[in-house]
Amino acid sequence: MANYPNENLYTRDHEWAREENGLVRVGITAYAVEQLGDVTLVDLPAAGTDVKAHDRFGDVESVKTVSELFAPISGEIVEVNDALESSPELINEAPYDTGWLIVVRPSDPSELKQLMAPAAYEEHVGSLDG
Repeated sequence: MANYPNENLYTRDHEWAREENGLVRVGITAYAVEQLGDVTLVDLPAAGTDVKAHDRFGDVESVKTVSELFAPISGEIVEVNDALESSPELINEAPYDTGWLIVVRPSDPSELKQLMAPAAYEEHVGSLDG
């Protein structure tokens, strides 16, 4: 079973969110990476784009499939991980570190309370594998 960092919160769609000085860094979980296989392309919106919680904001392509990305929180994208354009494999190598996707300035930080703690997410993932 993958390790799910305690400082992150998680969605049922396998994104993680980490609050950092009022902003929220977003990526996909190690579970999602395991399911995808080798990531070959990431399609992300530009900084300045508004996202709404639970709405699609991009796609991740892998050797196995194309998977939609869903925003864990509403707000404005203030930063995009441009390194993924030339090195999408960063998602496979370090999904919680250099493989992050976007940073959002939340319009309603209380939406974070709707996300799962690591233990709840691990239980959710366990129910999928069973």
